[in-house]
Formats: sequence, C-alpha cells, structure tokens
Amino acid sequence: MVITEYHAKYFAFELTRRYAANSLQKFTASLSDAQVDLNPHQVDAALFAFQSPLSKGAMLADEVGLGKTIEAGIVISQKWAERKRKILIIAPANLRKQWNQEIADKFFIPSIILEAKSFNDDIKKGNFNPFDQKDNIVICSYQFARTKEAYINFKKNNWDLVVIDEAHRLRNVYKPNNKIAKAIKSAIAGSPIILLTATPLQNSLLELYGLVSIIDDYAFGDLKSFKSQYSRTTPDTNFDELKRRLEPICKRTLRRQVLQYINYTNRVCIVQEFTPREDEQRLYDLVSYYLQRSNLYALPPSQRQLMTLILRKLLASSTYAISGTLQGLADKLESTVTKQDSITQNIDEVFVKNYESFEEVQDEWMEEDEETTKEERVYTSTEITEIKKEIESLNEFKKLAKSITVNSKGEVLFTALEKGFQKLAELKANRKAIIFTESTRTQEYLRNILEIRGYKNEIVLFNGSNNDPKSNQIYQEWIKTHKGTDRITGSKSADKRAALVDYFRDTATIMIATEAAAEGINLQFCSLVVNYDLPWNPQRIEQRIGRCHRYGQKFDVVVVNFLNNTNAADQRVYQLLDEKFQLFNGVFGASDEVLGAIESGVDFEKRIIKIYQTCRTTEAIQTAFDFLQKEMEPEIEQGIDITRKKLLENFDEEVHEKLRINLQQSTDYLNKFENWLWQLTKYYLQPYATFNTSENSFYLNKNPFTSEPIHKGPYKVGKKSIGEKLEVSELHSNENLYRAGHPLAQKLIEICKNQELPLQELIFDYSNCKKNIFILESLKGKQGWLQAKQISISSFETEDHILFAAFDDYGNNLDSEQCQRLFSLEAKTVSCNIVITDEVMNHFIEIYHSQQIGIIEENRNRNNTFFDNEVDKLEKWSEDVRNSIKFEIKELDKEIKTRKTEARKLLNLEQKVKEQRIIKDLEKKLADKRYNQYQNEDDIEKRKDNLLDEVELRLRQQTTELNLFTIRWKIV
Repeated sequence: MVITEYHAKYFAFELTRRYAANSLQKFTASLSDAQVDLNPHQVDAALFAFQSPLSKGAMLADEVGLGKTIEAGIVISQKWAERKRKILIIAPANLRKQWNQEIADKFFIPSIILEAKSFNDDIKKGNFNPFDQKDNIVICSYQFARTKEAYINFKKNNWDLVVIDEAHRLRNVYKPNNKIAKAIKSAIAGSPIILLTATPLQNSLLELYGLVSIIDDYAFGDLKSFKSQYSRTTPDTNFDELKRRLEPICKRTLRRQVLQYINYTNRVCIVQEFTPREDEQRLYDLVSYYLQRSNLYALPPSQRQLMTLILRKLLASSTYAISGTLQGLADKLESTVTKQDSITQNIDEVFVKNYESFEEVQDEWMEEDEETTKEERVYTSTEITEIKKEIESLNEFKKLAKSITVNSKGEVLFTALEKGFQKLAELKANRKAIIFTESTRTQEYLRNILEIRGYKNEIVLFNGSNNDPKSNQIYQEWIKTHKGTDRITGSKSADKRAALVDYFRDTATIMIATEAAAEGINLQFCSLVVNYDLPWNPQRIEQRIGRCHRYGQKFDVVVVNFLNNTNAADQRVYQLLDEKFQLFNGVFGASDEVLGAIESGVDFEKRIIKIYQTCRTTEAIQTAFDFLQKEMEPEIEQGIDITRKKLLENFDEEVHEKLRINLQQSTDYLNKFENWLWQLTKYYLQPYATFNTSENSFYLNKNPFTSEPIHKGPYKVGKKSIGEKLEVSELHSNENLYRAGHPLAQKLIEICKNQELPLQELIFDYSNCKKNIFILESLKGKQGWLQAKQISISSFETEDHILFAAFDDYGNNLDSEQCQRLFSLEAKTVSCNIVITDEVMNHFIEIYHSQQIGIIEENRNRNNTFFDNEVDKLEKWSEDVRNSIKFEIKELDKEIKTRKTEARKLLNLEQKVKEQRIIKDLEKKLADKRYNQYQNEDDIEKRKDNLLDEVELRLRQQTTELNLFTIRWKIV
C-alpha cells in the first residue's frame, strides 16, 4: 500500500493516542508491544484495575493459573508508556527473579531487585535512596520492604504504581501484632495499588476488610463497624450490600470460565524409590543425632531451626553436599577456638557456599519482630572443651561422608530418567528433562555420573553463578550468534541465562538446575521435571513444576520424585505434599485453598523440621504427622466457601458474554493498531530498508537515526496469528523483534507526528482497492475539503480525540468513519496552487463545533459517573464511622447496666465498692463519648467534604487543540 505523509501523520497520532480509563482501547499499545497472547480475561482484569481515574487500585483475585502476573504486567506496561515509571513490586523472596525476568521478557521493561547487598552497593555509589530509581522498576521482598519502610515512604513521595504479589500475606493487617503488613501499608499509603492473590478470603471476612484497607482506607469504615455489619457469615449478613461495595475494588475469574481461551495440560507423577546403603544410613543417623542435641556451638541459637533444616536437606541431597558443609562448620569452630570469634559472624558463609538459596530462605524465615543479629561472646574453658569435642564429631561425619562415593539415590536416577523419557515418547513430547537439586555440589555430582552413563555432551548446568567453563563457552557462542541484534541486553547475567535456556531448548537433553532456575525462566518446551531433592515448602515445588507446566505447554508434564523407602518421616512428608497439596497430579497443581491456608510455606517447613528434631522412633514420627495432617485440614470456617462464591464470583454466562465481546473488540483494535504501525514503518523506512510484506519482516540496510543505538539487519513483527504473539526465542539468531515500543518505531512515530504538512491535494485510489468499502462508494468521482485536528481533554485524566471535518464541493459533509476509511486507501499528492477561503474555514468550524459538543458532553457524563461513585463510597464510609461511634456508646451503656445488675447481687462490701468504682469510670467514659459524639460526627463530615473538594478540583475540564493538516481530496 502506497501512503502519503498525511497518512503517516494521522497514523502516528492514532498510535500515540490517550484513551479514557474505562476504554478497552487504553491498553492497545501496551498489548501490541508486549509478548503476551491476547487472553480476554487478562485484558478485562487490567482494565478493571483502574477503570475509574479516581480508583486507588484493585485486588485481582483470579484462581491459580490464570496469569495474574500478566494482568499486572499490562497495567505496568501502560504506566511505563505514560512515563509514570516510579513503580514498586513487592513479592515473596523466591518470586523476585521471576518478576524481574517476566517484566523484561514479556514487556521489555528493565527492573532492579533490591536486597541488602544491592541496596548497600547503591548507597556506596552515592544514591541516597536506592528505592528512587529513574528508569528501573524496583522489586523487593516483603521482609525487605518492612525493614526499609522509611526509604519506600521517603518524603511521602508516592509511587505511580505498587504491585503486591501473594497479597494474602497481608490479610491480617488489621491485627495489632502484624508488623510486616502494617509497615508495608504505611510505606505505600496514598499510592495506586494492585494486590494479586488467588486466596482473598480464607477464614474470615475480616481478611477482606484488611486487604481492601491497604488499597483504600475509605472503602469501609473502621474495624468495629465492619465487624458489626459483616463479620458473621450467617444468613442474615447483608451479602448483597457487601458485594456491591466490593465490586469496584475486587475482581475474580475462575478457571472454568476461561477454558475456551486457555488450553490446560495435565500433570503425571512417577515415584522412584531407593534404599540407602549401610554406610549412608549410618551417616544419616549420626548427623541426625548430632542435630537433635540440646546444645550445639556450630549453629547460632537465633538461626538454629533454619540451619538445621538446610543441613537435613543437604544430608538428603547427597554425601557430596553434606561433606562440604560439615567441613565448613568444623573450620568455623576451629576459628572460634583459636581467635575467640563468635561463630555467628561468619557462619552464613558456610551455608551460602553449600546451599545457594540460603540468603533467600533466610529472608523468608525472618519473623515479624526478628532482625539477624551478631551474637558476640567469649567462651569459657569448659565451653572450649565442649567445642573441641563438637569439632571431632563434625570431622568424623565429614570423613565418613567423603568415603561414600556411590549414592543409592544417584544410582536409581537412570531408572527414573528412562521411565520419564518413556512417558514423554508416549506423549510425543520433546526428549528433554530438567533435574532440580538444592545443592551445587550435588549438581556437579549428578553431571559426573550422567556423563559417565552415556549423557556426555547432552547436559547443561544452571545455577546462581553459571560460571563453569561450559556455561561460559555457551554464553560466548550465543553472543557471537546474536551479535548486532536486540537479543543482547548488555546485562551479562541476563544474557547468560538466555544463552543457557536456548542451549537447553536447541541442543541439550538434560538441564541440571539449582533453585535459581525455578525463579524466572520459562521452559514450556520441556515436559519432564525431576525433583532429585524435594523442597518441603509446597510453594517452591509449585514454582519448580510451573517452569514447565505453564501457559504455552503443549504436552502433559511428567513429574518424577525420589523417595527413601526406609525413612518414615520422608515418606509422610511426601504423602502430605502429594495427597494434601495435590502438587504432582491433575491439571492445576496445588489448590487455592491449601496454598492459602499455609500462607507462605515457611510455617509448614517449621512444623516438619520440629518433627524431625523431636521424634526419634517410627511411632512418634507417625503420631506427629497424623496430628499435623489433621491440623492441615483446610481451616475454613463453615460456610466460608459459600460466602466466597456469593461475594467474589459472577455467573458464568455473564462472564462468558463479556469476555467474548471484549475479545472481539480487543482483536479489532489490535489489528488496526498493528496495521497503522506497519504502514507507517514501510512509508518512513522505504529508503533505508527492504520489505517482505508476506513475512511481516524487513531488512534494515541503514540506520536512519544515527544518534540512536539501532541495529541494522533483519526485523520481524512479533505476531504469528490473531491474538498469538511470536516469542523472542522463535526468532532466527540474527533477527530483531519489531514492535511499537522498539526505539526504531518510537523514533519514526515521533518524527511523523512532528512534521509540518503544507496544504496539498490528495488523490485517493478507490478503483484499485481490493476491498469493497460500502461507505466510500458514493464518494467515487467526487472531491472536496478535509481537515484533521487533535483535541485533548484534561480533567481526572487526559484523553485525546482525532477529529475530521470534511465535505465535498457541493457542501455535503463526510462523517468520521468515511474520513478514517479514506486513509485506508492508497493515495498520491498533487502539487498545485490551492487557496482556502473563509467559507471553507467556517464550514470546518461548524463541523468541529457539533463534534466537540458531543465529545465534551460524553466526557462530562463519564466524569459525573466517576464523581457520583466516589460520593457514594464516601457517604457509606462516613455512615460506617458514625455507626461505629453509636455502636460503642450502645455497647458501653449495655455493659454499665449489666455491671449494675451484677453489683446488686454482691454480698461482700469490698467487692461492691470495687465494682462501683469500675461502673463510675465506665459512666464517665460514656458521658465523654456522648459529649464528643457530635464533634466526632462533624469531624467525619469535614474529612468527607475535604476529600470531595479534592475530587471536584480535578473534575474541571481543560481543552487543548492541535491542527494536524488540511487537504483537498479527490477519490478516483
């Protein structure tokens, strides 16, 4: 299609147009740019989050597996495009890397993970507040957010957006002792907030109150008023009223409602049992008895439970994993004896070296009121003697561990792999397996035994450093292959991760990975997950399996687990994970209810380690696990499931119809947007590039913007079919992904927008158009005038409208759709002297006037609706607070009457006097409350009025206009 500079300018303005908050078109640019398929429920959720410009945020509570990260990502992408880039993501420590990778891979947005080391490094570089990042999203853990509350909330500098993942962890924020939740709420107060959780309501309606209060303190009154109205899940609770108040702030979609859009595959479980040899069992028993001692010098008391857990995990992993840690502990105790150092000072190093995820797990295990502290002390001569004995024990265990070179679990790995590969062959899936281990030493051991047994040159390692010779070689070859393309980000760690994943996909059969691979890489091309070591935290297991069993997986995923058939505790842990948490079978893995009940998984780990530490006989172990299993029955109040359905779920038919319409409209908008971008690109780059229209690709021969770092070479548009995106990994090695947010596209859009266009004649070619455009049929052979301008209306938000004023030489007006369709035709410019008369200009003004009245009126009506909803919310809030005051007075009056009745029955004079004093104090308190009641109600009204004044100030409309171009038109 041949277009003119007038087409180009119009398309450029359409591509950068700002839409109303509740318009589906608002996210068109973000969706076009992002590498995500068009799933209507995700677009619907993203639109819901800030459907009103007065919205403080939303809770997106879809069931597990529906892509809440993508929903938040679409909103993040839109904020980023609007240059609102002060964005904070708070997530569990083990999900930080996943967010970092997803935001980069799917939305091309950079981010930084802040933890102790990176935070301190940033301060050393001169950044007074590391949370203040100019062009990076900030990601941190819950615990880190709590300890850095002052930095997050520095000078009340509100964020443009805060996203909180696994937000049910904050559901008890209303409880006085919930320090992490309270600190986070305080730190982000006043910012737009998105909460993500699959379990918004677990045990009590007060949890909903807590979560909603984080987003908007004015959605409900105080806790007392909420309790009095809604806290009882009984038939007389006013659910309809509560649902109406939750509707603007909570959205939940169920898996069954979107089955037609998402293809779910199954999980298939294989259990590989093994029997430890005699020397392995002896090592296990010796180390177990050692860990069960009442007093240990090697492990500081403040972290003993956590370090015991890790030592037990390393012991179960391999003799190679535990031997290095035992050596490290012995060395640290030797240092303690010779230098009188505190063991606490350097003990972390031993665990970091041998258990890669130590710092992350340590972060997760930190209690509400706990800070890691150094335990300085000087040891007595008696203690020194005891320490020396402990060193002897550790050296004995280490010597035994090093003597065991054959591990029975390692020997049955080959049997397990063959079973797994056989199942993959039945499924016709790729012959690929990812083996997870919790230890880098075990990782090395597994590589060695696999290479000896026939897998040489078929293995790739993945861990936190990725610094082994083969990984470095893979990285260097990847850099060479992708030289001169956008695949190379410049971040060595990110590029190395991408290189190793590509190598696994294209070359290797097996990836042996530590927990680092469970955080952020996507392996939909692999369908076999081998848990060589099994974490006790169900959420970590879910995260591992989720690397393969995720959106885009075409086959059922086979999960292989290893089980020690002589260890009663191991068997009961596995039974819980399999039967209770349902992690290894079915379509969806762990259920919302169960994952929600355990909150973070850490509490579950602590309960298990307590059993390992305290139970010494099989009978004791079985009894303890029976009790734990009973405790783990979903602690759901009777009727809470029905309550959740009533409050948070909508009828399937309503959801289906809405999603169907949204999908059709979103698809239409996206197609238009992508066509405008493609036509604009072809127009501007014609002198610089060679185009292949059938392949949606072009080859950039020369960079037209030498000041910009834009690569020459092949570019491909990131779209395979309607609603389905081309993954970056699907590009050829030398191809770049072309999208609206690419620097090349951004630059040419900017230039086309800013070009000044003279008055010219355009001849539109309808005769050679391959489509019949009915509304243009009557204009064939006619000519006339056309002018385009952009009108921007600012009130609660800014929205743009592109207006056309056009008419033929007989004075007949063209409507907006006819004008838009004109620019879908090829055209050429004709140079000639054209004089525009006052009559023509007045006709333009007349047409614009009627259009602008309609647009401004529509904007005003929409704003009135937003305003009315806000007034309604604040009216209910003030009513709640007033009722709370009345309720307090009523309860106090009731207590006084009860106490007076009881006081009359007392026979002991001393007790009577004491009770009368209490009654007198209560009566004074009641009198004060009655006296202050009206003042308090006045204060509530003033607060409400002040809030409304702020809203009203933003309601005022301001209109700006920008002329784009004026032409004579002719259709042939």
